[in-house]
Amino acid sequence: MGSKLDLLGRYVDVNSALKYIEERRHEDGGYCFVSVLNDTNVNDTYYAVKTYELLGLEVPEKEKTIEFLEKAIQPQTAVVAIAMALESLAILGAKDIAKGHLDIVYTKYNPVEGKFAVGLGGSEEFGTATPLEATYWVVKAFRAIGHDFSKEERDVIRAFVMKFRKGNGYGVKQATTTMTYQALYTLYALGYRPPKSPHFRNCELCGDWGGFTEVPYSLPPYLEPTFYATRGLELQGERPTCPRRHIWFIRQLQNSNGGFRRSLELGISNFQNTYRALAVVDSMSRFV
Repeated sequence: MGSKLDLLGRYVDVNSALKYIEERRHEDGGYCFVSVLNDTNVNDTYYAVKTYELLGLEVPEKEKTIEFLEKAIQPQTAVVAIAMALESLAILGAKDIAKGHLDIVYTKYNPVEGKFAVGLGGSEEFGTATPLEATYWVVKAFRAIGHDFSKEERDVIRAFVMKFRKGNGYGVKQATTTMTYQALYTLYALGYRPPKSPHFRNCELCGDWGGFTEVPYSLPPYLEPTFYATRGLELQGERPTCPRRHIWFIRQLQNSNGGFRRSLELGISNFQNTYRALAVVDSMSRFV
């Protein structure tokens, strides 16, 4: 228990971050980043579960959280949220429960039938999910619960992902860090080995800044591209150039309530930012 907390605690106030998460757990087993609201949701619950996993801690009253997540998997639920629920269930040791809801996923996401997230719905990054984002989350969830795509499905998904190729990366109109990582992760997870992309390194800021940007040679850095670029470098077996500076960047993002915001400017804490900040520090700490 203490080792990961102690390690991350060298760089950020991990105990206050954990308290921030714990204080926002509700009676139904779900979480809501605005503690005074009872509007628990899959997104916040997913990132709470991921934070506990990252820190090597048990989720409090996890049976309640399992029940909450299973109830959230409904035909009207956005496919990204369903994928988050499935992955969370796997982390909580409930893979069999997750696999029992695969039929709902296939009503919304069935590549062989040309369905790349019917209705799309809620997104992690873009307001409304892009089909590539939905693909990433479904592939990630299926991998977590141990459900394999058929060869036909894998080939169709690969061809679909390659439509987003833009130069050295992936995106809709231009390559972005988020979509480049999502595309490469998807290809790797399906067993393909795409060429390494220089995109992540071209978005790395050292010197006075730290962090990463969405597009190369731009400012300012934000947390989400920093998270995805960090994951992208790991995926490609590469090291960051200035890990200490990236940790410095993350340190500046912690708010007084223990949570993290997305930029050096003022901003509110949320669970997504908090998990991603801790995950970046965890990764960068291996190189300092």
